[in-house]
Amino acid sequence: MDQKQIFKQMIEINKTAFDNAFNGMAVLQGQTEKLIFRFLEKAPWFPAEGKKAIDEWAAACKKGREEFKKNANESYKKVTDYFAQVQKEEGQKAGRK
Repeated sequence: MDQKQIFKQMIEINKTAFDNAFNGMAVLQGQTEKLIFRFLEKAPWFPAEGKKAIDEWAAACKKGREEFKKNANESYKKVTDYFAQVQKEEGQKAGRK
């Protein structure tokens, strides 16, 4: 098997593992956020400023998570595009022979 093909498959496996781990983390963070907000609903003694800070913190975490996922996907796409380009160039070279 060609080394490029092996490396391409390794990248695909890595992306699948990353996606699965990321989705699990996102679910865990979502459930934790729900738990915190339920607690705050039942805690009248908790100051409004604190609730606002927690809302902002949760929004920042979500935005950061989405940005991280977007950047990771772009990086995987760059690697995939690179291998597609290499295969295309090799195909053109083979056609010239």
